[in-house]
Amino acid sequence: MPGSPRGTRLAAVFASVLMLFVAVAACGSGEDSDSGPAAGKTTAASTAFPVTITHKYGSTTVKSEPRRIVTVGLTDQDAVLALGKVPVGTTEWLGGYKGAIGPWATDKLGDAKAPTVLKDTGTGPQTEKIAALRPDLILAVYGGLTKKQYETLSKFAPVVAQPKEYNDFGVPWQQQTEIIGKALGQETEAKALVRGVEADFKDAEAKHPEFAGASAVTATPYEGTFVFGSQDPRSRVLTDLGFSLPTDLDKVIGDQFGANISKERTDLLDTDAIVWIVSDTTKDAAKLHKDPLYGDLKVARQGREVFIKETSDYGNSVSFVTILSLPYMLERLVPQLAAAVDGDPATKVAAATS
Repeated sequence: MPGSPRGTRLAAVFASVLMLFVAVAACGSGEDSDSGPAAGKTTAASTAFPVTITHKYGSTTVKSEPRRIVTVGLTDQDAVLALGKVPVGTTEWLGGYKGAIGPWATDKLGDAKAPTVLKDTGTGPQTEKIAALRPDLILAVYGGLTKKQYETLSKFAPVVAQPKEYNDFGVPWQQQTEIIGKALGQETEAKALVRGVEADFKDAEAKHPEFAGASAVTATPYEGTFVFGSQDPRSRVLTDLGFSLPTDLDKVIGDQFGANISKERTDLLDTDAIVWIVSDTTKDAAKLHKDPLYGDLKVARQGREVFIKETSDYGNSVSFVTILSLPYMLERLVPQLAAAVDGDPATKVAAATS
């Protein structure tokens, strides 16, 4: 899957034509609209419709205010929740959360029923289950829908696919929020939310001028060393804080969100600070330091490393990078980065408490 490569992003062939007919039939057998999760009350946003949104596969028109929203994009639920609506269905990515809603977003759920959680194990969205939820809007902004998958889902409801300007799973959180805001008839509200979180970044930059011009990179020890490129949301967090990425990073990675680097390019890791997303902060750090190609780099010898457990709430927020997860993440990440780049090798980067 994207972000932490815990799975794959391989686009598999969708259901057969026969399965499609089954899915269409399922549309009429789903829950009654009053028995599903709260989908948000009709508001003044209804006057904003119709709205048309362009994306990788053309454009989609949302004719009226959606009330039964299904998120196929792996983090799209956060923008929906931030704008006061609760999806009827979400797609699980990291696992372990009821309704696929992280702790940074649970207060937005309120008294509403948690969304139905859908799975994507590498074969694409669960078409029949999505159809059974009888959606009136399907969001796949932070996603990698194929054209065929987009066309199949469009038989059930308007689908907002990933924007064509970015790699799949590469949409910045600002654009993700604003695209979803427009689809919900709340474009102005979405932009205001974005400005609020951007102010958090500016505040962190102002308090830590040492970030400006310092180099940094995010990596994970997945099948060797997997490094995230400039279009990955985690990398954008670093650059939004004032850091610069390694000069040759995208040249080595290519046109994708990240890639495994060869041992000959371990130099990409020798930055002023490195963020490691790992399974075990103690064991993985020790293993990395035993490798002379990495252990002999200044970044390792001088302790300019931030180790984050990928399955912790903090680690999940680092991978999510959304309008709701970012404040939660920045509260933990910024002090660690400050300790990493303070110029004193004796300074230890304290582990986050959650």
